[in-house]
Amino acid sequence: MRTLVKNCDGIRRRDFVRVGGLTALGLGLTDLLRLQAAAKNQSKRRQCILIWLDGGPSHLETFDPKPDTPAEVRGPFQPISTAVNGVQICELMPNTARLMNRIAIIRSVTSPLGEHNFGAHYLLTGYKPTPVVQYPSFGSVVAHMNKSDGVFPKNIAVPSFRVGGGRLSGQGFLTDSTRAFSVGGDPAKPDFRVRDLDFFPGVTDSRIDRRREFLAALDEFSRVVDNSRIASSDPQFEQAFRLVTSREAKSAFDLSQEPRDVQKRYGGRTIGQSCLLARRLIERGVPFVTVNNPGWDTHENAYTRLKEGYTGAKVPVGLIPSLDLALTALVEDLNDRGLLDETLIVVMGEFGRTPKLNTAGGRDHWPRVFSVAMAGGEVSGGQAIGTSDVVAESPKDHPITPADLAATIYTMLGIDPLHVLHTPDGRPVHLSRDGKVIRELFA
Repeated sequence: MRTLVKNCDGIRRRDFVRVGGLTALGLGLTDLLRLQAAAKNQSKRRQCILIWLDGGPSHLETFDPKPDTPAEVRGPFQPISTAVNGVQICELMPNTARLMNRIAIIRSVTSPLGEHNFGAHYLLTGYKPTPVVQYPSFGSVVAHMNKSDGVFPKNIAVPSFRVGGGRLSGQGFLTDSTRAFSVGGDPAKPDFRVRDLDFFPGVTDSRIDRRREFLAALDEFSRVVDNSRIASSDPQFEQAFRLVTSREAKSAFDLSQEPRDVQKRYGGRTIGQSCLLARRLIERGVPFVTVNNPGWDTHENAYTRLKEGYTGAKVPVGLIPSLDLALTALVEDLNDRGLLDETLIVVMGEFGRTPKLNTAGGRDHWPRVFSVAMAGGEVSGGQAIGTSDVVAESPKDHPITPADLAATIYTMLGIDPLHVLHTPDGRPVHLSRDGKVIRELFA
């Protein structure tokens, strides 16, 4: 057995070898020691809630306002000060402004991909799409790496994982067992129900048990027959079986168990109640939850859609006020329950919006520069990282790619960005090949 030799300061030689790989990620020996120390002090459980703003949110109307520009660039909303000196955000996010000391904004994210499907693929995997390899999303990688047993799927999407135009499977070249489990319904509706949590009419416990026994027998047959390639396993059925027979699962998805004042804090829109459900799932050990909030593709009538929600609304229920309530309630709720330090929150979409309003009162696709917000986990809040130029058209400094985000997210979840997966045909694929860890985000 090979012995790992330590130096007099207690550092293994393999750690020095490891620094060579970390350098490619933008880290050095000091960073390695700091991350190792942080890992020892952390709970073993590291989880993530990804709030996906599907369609591409406008950075100018959220996290990167430009008050000193002409009206066609500035847009209809004013900036407000936050709890962090020198950092301003949109006036429609007063609660987020109040909590800015817990939130980090990255204002210089850049991508060349301005099409929904391609942009979403790049942001959710860290890889530009290619016809050769279908890369897995963060949630599927986390599910693949997490070997613990339990009733709940390890990768859950609320309400669904229909992102980027609905053409992304999410699991890429990984197995179907890592695909995001979509709850299917809208948590904000009174009749909200989760698919697979109840039997179909006429399907009894005994019938479900018989099917499970049949699958087990088929599995055994496959093991006995040499070179058998019978596709007997059914991870989707096994997942459904665990859920439908679990009182714990049914309880977790039942938002009526939450006090009315808690439900109200999150807001009555879909994103708010989806974030509340995400918190309940995180409490029960689900490692990755995607809150998918569609509607951010605001090519026209952006004022109404972003602020009011619909014409004549007495209370603002548009995309931005709803996000403001949901995000801040989630951060505070997780903090009150002692879960914020072990739960990474990421808020992003596939790209930003054009620096100028179009003739329809909206903004078009713009991937050249946009913003991402992060909180919880190891995130050092109270800062804005990178800047865009004077009209939010391009990065002014510190350009950050989706590959950099991927390397950072994996590191914060305790997953080695240099870990190698293999495609079904044996091709090696690093989780993050070209990304550099965003060092400023670490406390």
